[in-house]
Amino acid sequence: MSRILAVAPALPEHVYAQSAITAELSDIITDDRTKRAVMSRFHAAAGIGHRHTVLPLEEYRELRTFQQANDLWIREGTALAARAVTAALATAGLGADQVDYLLFTSVTGMAAPSIDARLVPILGLRPDIKRMPSFGLGCVAGAAGLARVHDYLLGHPDDVAVLVSVELCSLTLQRDDDSVANFVASGLFGDGAAAVVVAGERRAAELGLPGPDIVGTRSALYPDSESVIGWDIGGSGFRIVLTAAVSETIDANIDNDVRGLLAEHALAMDDVGAWVAHPGGPRVLEAFEHGLHLDRDDLAASWNSLDSVGNLSSSSVLHVLSDMLDQPLGTHGVLFALGPGVSSEYVLLKWAA
Repeated sequence: MSRILAVAPALPEHVYAQSAITAELSDIITDDRTKRAVMSRFHAAAGIGHRHTVLPLEEYRELRTFQQANDLWIREGTALAARAVTAALATAGLGADQVDYLLFTSVTGMAAPSIDARLVPILGLRPDIKRMPSFGLGCVAGAAGLARVHDYLLGHPDDVAVLVSVELCSLTLQRDDDSVANFVASGLFGDGAAAVVVAGERRAAELGLPGPDIVGTRSALYPDSESVIGWDIGGSGFRIVLTAAVSETIDANIDNDVRGLLAEHALAMDDVGAWVAHPGGPRVLEAFEHGLHLDRDDLAASWNSLDSVGNLSSSSVLHVLSDMLDQPLGTHGVLFALGPGVSSEYVLLKWAA
């Protein structure tokens, strides 16, 4: 097993009420008064009170090209990632030179060298650090990244690994796109980052720090679902692909997936005391509840995160994990998320001294 030593969420300084974001973006997205009313209804139904943005709200009117947006993603994403990793390492009581493996994920910008490489001199990470940048997993990448860090640490039990997620969703804003998918996305996604410090089993024992252990993981890729959720990437940047089939896919698969993971470890649904769910939106959370036969209180932390910051793509489930780190010893938890593919990832946790 590997052990989660620290989780540090990070958010940009600019924060706005959902209604203020709606008012500002409606002029950018459509000139049609009727469609603006439709967009406002979607935004109001998103279950979100506030969202953070990497730019002041009024500056999005000047964001006209993909290059502008991507340059901002590199600059601001690197700074936000550095903030998250610094905070996580401080919480764990570790120095940057003690990190052996760094997994970086984002689906809202692209760079080569990637942001993880840029973090090495900024944070003082060792030049021989093993790095793995990831793109394309979308919302599932927070859970998938944690699972892949665990996989690495199973083979390197003396190492320390860091997962860092940065999602600046506001920079993917599509001007003059009055599709329903863009109405939904423009009212749902926020900006944020998170970093998680994880130690291999022998290193965790040596450090003696408390935290949930990663007991096991499970991955799923559902057939014939490529067009359900994702991006169309072109001259204007990232254009959202989002359909109602997301909820249907969850409902058809999540119960078997979770029960399968639990059965591998001789556990049942009643053994789970903490559900760490990706707050993908009201319909996604309701589909999780329906598929797993849970009450709204079981996913309260996810609903609260959705209300306070919106859907942060891959960073979201890590923000929820941060809010749920204080669990009674012996509690089992399941962390899970869904993303393009359609794919899902599940991480089985156990809180131990």
